Amino acid sequence: MSTALVARLDSAGDVLITGPAIRAVAQRHDRVVMLAGPRGRAAAELLPGVDEIIEWQAPWVDFDSPELTAAHADDLIKRLRDTAPDRAYIFTSFHQSPLPLALLCRMSDIGWVGAISVDYPGSLLDLRHQVPDGVPEPLRALSLAQAAGCRLPDGDTGALRVTGVGSIAAQTRQRIGSDDFVVFHPGAAVPARRPGAERARAMVAALTAAGHRVVVTGGPDERDLTAEVAAGRAVDLGGLTTFTELAAVLAAARVVVAPNTGTAHLAAAVGTPIVSLFAPVVPASQWAPYGVPVTVLGDQQAPCRATRARTCPLDRHTCLDDITDSALLEAVHDTAHRGGSR
Repeated sequence: MSTALVARLDSAGDVLITGPAIRAVAQRHDRVVMLAGPRGRAAAELLPGVDEIIEWQAPWVDFDSPELTAAHADDLIKRLRDTAPDRAYIFTSFHQSPLPLALLCRMSDIGWVGAISVDYPGSLLDLRHQVPDGVPEPLRALSLAQAAGCRLPDGDTGALRVTGVGSIAAQTRQRIGSDDFVVFHPGAAVPARRPGAERARAMVAALTAAGHRVVVTGGPDERDLTAEVAAGRAVDLGGLTTFTELAAVLAAARVVVAPNTGTAHLAAAVGTPIVSLFAPVVPASQWAPYGVPVTVLGDQQAPCRATRARTCPLDRHTCLDDITDSALLEAVHDTAHRGGSR
């Protein structure tokens, strides 16, 4: 019985876009154990092909991570030795190095380790895969699995997928109502990737004035933001849904309007069309939602382009805050039409 370790140590969205690659790995191995960070755990629990999850916070990935001590490293090494995978597939973003984790995998006696690496890995990697710039992140991850001899099952198109979503809880359904609705998700963990609260509130006002029923979503730490953006015009679900229930809400929406954040990738994973409010601090060609109808809004040539900035370097957040109401309404209409009946 062969066991594979698949690793993706950052956020929920990053875990979701690794889903097609993980399904390919699962085709080759009898058991798949996923190594995920605390921000990606909930997404990992929904991925098809994952049999077990190890949660561990990587100090070279998370900004609020613990110090890398011998005890913290030893904890992971012990857990990996107990798991005893035959192979480790380390998935990363284009700007991340897999080598710190590859070193810990070697110290855990894992016999084969593969990853995408620009840096020379020495003996840390058995498969050093390289990918051209600009490849969409789901395809980039899938290419590593394919280079290692893993293939998607017949009939699997390589779209993002989740499982076990279920239905919207009765209390949440009562708040939303039974008519069609648009989800507006204003938040993102990186401030540079979300519109200002004032502009987001105006966008929701424009959508409601045009006759759309709007549901505003957000996490527990975004309650103030969602209340400000909903402003009594929209249903405010800020902090009221688990990750699984958020997936059910997104699945029921006609269209999801969201910045470049995990919620957009979750919407793609449940098959809902997306209007992506995309700040160009990272390239939309790589990071826009994948596999569903998507309309990208935002100035992709703004001065913040490709800076990977966490906070907007400009006096005004022009790339997103200058999106007009008319452009938003046209995008919602056209994207819903491309999505067809749902």
